[in-house]
Amino acid sequence: MAEIKIGTVFNIDLEFETAPIQKRMAAYGLDIFILVVYLFVMKFILYDFLQLSVGQHTGLDTIVVTIPMLLYPLMCEMYFHGQTIGKRLMHIRVISMNGGEPELSQYLIRWATRFFEWPFLFGYIAYSGINLLAYLFVTLMLGIFVVIIIAMTDKNQRLGDLAAGTVVVNARTSLNINDTIFMNVQTTNYQVTFPEVMRLSDRDINTIQSVLKQSYKYGDEIAGKVSQRVQEVLNISTKMSAQEFLEKLMEDYNYLATQD
Repeated sequence: MAEIKIGTVFNIDLEFETAPIQKRMAAYGLDIFILVVYLFVMKFILYDFLQLSVGQHTGLDTIVVTIPMLLYPLMCEMYFHGQTIGKRLMHIRVISMNGGEPELSQYLIRWATRFFEWPFLFGYIAYSGINLLAYLFVTLMLGIFVVIIIAMTDKNQRLGDLAAGTVVVNARTSLNINDTIFMNVQTTNYQVTFPEVMRLSDRDINTIQSVLKQSYKYGDEIAGKVSQRVQEVLNISTKMSAQEFLEKLMEDYNYLATQD
């Protein structure tokens, strides 16, 4: 699998392993399976259990079936930090090209460019088993072009990734660190060491988190470079090791961010 280097706001390159196509396809297949199960369950509830008339409740069908299915990838990636259920099971995630978690605008662009799914998401309203198979077939055929684009790009990006400035990478699930920037901080008698951390942007904090993950895998050198740069930016000094310093910054940030 290919490794890519992503430049950060601290002028440090982070290394990530791009998610192989087979993993992305497997994750997509799992997500489609989840949506199909949801579709059948909701159709059963609406038209068998509640005995609503087929074709006379299109508005209700759209609200409780179509819209949740349409928003599934967007909401999952936003709240699961770059992962759908399928991506989580396959241990891959979406990150920004700056090495941190994508912003809302990037998630929206990725979601809006999933045009190859639209036949499946909307076509089943004329519901039948045969139609569902036809919609799935059309969706999969359109998906072939997505696979081709992924295979042709240097960082295995689809059009949505190129437009949004994102890339899908292998998640570092073996690392003993939380996947989000939020930590469980003991708020009772907590002493903030570096209040200056609040001068950093969310993008900076996400980058520090990524640097910590990299340092746990590859050693302390990369954390040392970022630690020195952060101290220069914030005009602070410490005798802590690089990892200890960055971890303390994250703890202080999480504590201060929850006090507002």
